[in-house]
Amino acid sequence: MTKTDADARPRTRDGITLYAPEDFAGMHAAGRVAADILDKIGPLVVPGVSTAELDDFIVSQINAAGATSATVGYKGYQHASCISVNHVVCHGIPGAKVLKTGDILNIDVTVIVDGWYGDTSRMYCAGKASRKAERLIQITHDALMKGIEQVKPGNTFGDIGAAIQRYGEAHRCSIVRDFCGHGLGRVFHSAPNVLHYGRWGTGAVLEPGMFFTIEPMINLGKADTKVLSDDWTAVTKDRSLSAQYEHSVGVTEEGVEIFTLSPAGLYAPNFD
Repeated sequence: MTKTDADARPRTRDGITLYAPEDFAGMHAAGRVAADILDKIGPLVVPGVSTAELDDFIVSQINAAGATSATVGYKGYQHASCISVNHVVCHGIPGAKVLKTGDILNIDVTVIVDGWYGDTSRMYCAGKASRKAERLIQITHDALMKGIEQVKPGNTFGDIGAAIQRYGEAHRCSIVRDFCGHGLGRVFHSAPNVLHYGRWGTGAVLEPGMFFTIEPMINLGKADTKVLSDDWTAVTKDRSLSAQYEHSVGVTEEGVEIFTLSPAGLYAPNFD
């Protein structure tokens, strides 16, 4: 191997890729496309619309942006989004289900732009949701942001999980442990597994150039989940409501950059 070959290979730490400073621009571009799609879909989330119709809109927006869906064809999956309604924790498959007034749903979109992956999700309400549903949505969003606050060099992945767990459990909710965030960049899923629970000061140390998602799933009831016979859809075992928010982030020399910020400032919950 020549020195040039070695230099071209991405650096890693604890099996986690360390991307170069110039790679942040690619992640911002991909993240912006995904976030913009979620901005635009908000007005379409109304009672009477089917989850398949929402997915069709997402397909049209991905095509209009000149991007590629990361999920169509991924392990046999055939949709451009996951749409998880009420007690569905994650990986809900778009289909004939028609939204009813008060339904809450997570829409998760991942796109590829010039080889970079942009992965994000957020919560929506079809009409006016119940007070307990609104409370769960707000807690889940705020727990994600508590986790992101821990992203800076020298902290650990355990710090991210501990911050999320402390916040969610302080509000009498449970943190799903069966699913986690993940590394990404020029691949969809890679090391590390980003747990949404944990102990302070444990796990790999955060270093500049690490790219990953943080995507806590939080339940009003117990944390236990099960996967349905379609091998994708995960639901709460006790059928309690579940919510999820997801950002893709990168560690910088100073702290963190969020790649999937809403271009229109619409990411945080709004119950008006």
